Amino acid sequence: MKFVVKLGGATIEDKRLLHLCGKAIADLVADGNQVAVVHGGGAQLTQTLAQLGKESVFVSGLRITDEETRDAALMVLAGRVNKSLVAAIGSHGQNAVGLSGGDGNVFRARKKKTTPDLGFVGEIAAADPRWLEAIWTMNAVPVISSIALGFDGEYYNINADEMASATAVCTRADTLVFLTDVPGVKGADGQVLRWLTLAQIPSLEQQQIVFGGMLPKLNACRAALAGGVGRVRILPAESAALLPDICTSRINDGTEVMVA
Repeated sequence: MKFVVKLGGATIEDKRLLHLCGKAIADLVADGNQVAVVHGGGAQLTQTLAQLGKESVFVSGLRITDEETRDAALMVLAGRVNKSLVAAIGSHGQNAVGLSGGDGNVFRARKKKTTPDLGFVGEIAAADPRWLEAIWTMNAVPVISSIALGFDGEYYNINADEMASATAVCTRADTLVFLTDVPGVKGADGQVLRWLTLAQIPSLEQQQIVFGGMLPKLNACRAALAGGVGRVRILPAESAALLPDICTSRINDGTEVMVA
């Protein structure tokens, strides 16, 4: 089976969780699956920008990205964060290859049109999975940072959840899993929703039960399901060891997002 696993920056920052996720990904491959990993690095980027004296500003969970912020994102996401994840997977005996969405033109971006303007924030305009498939033929794991090259020659910061969804769609993945620092999507009563249909999401947004970074994540879930991905689940990183069982009924952690 084909899996796309998305890791958030907060998970990667925690060495214990990073080790746990690296092992789970290696175990998935050992079970005969093809796995691609997409990662963010928002926490690390915010920290680096603060060291540079720049304040981070977000609109609906998306970072306003001027040229200096974009260049910092290239350095942090495609550099330190990407290579730390490659090392974590490799420490469990599984080869991994780090790349950005711009390498091999795996993903091409266009500027995201928003009000207010977000600067060098993009959205995926085209995808070519051949490099990912080539890495899979070598029994390795592609590890993709959420940066893509625009047709205008500029690099764009891509929301990592959107990148993960695009990766799952273009590779015809069976399952997309978001490993996060939250237990799942919570309902009005504060309890984690074990199952969430696409029809329920607008109401949660209107009531502001879900907000901030969860908004692009749920949009990414919607896009993945619309693009033919069979199963989408938001799972706490603490439960990463359950990844090999993600397609069974034994998983009760997190939230499974379904068409209906």
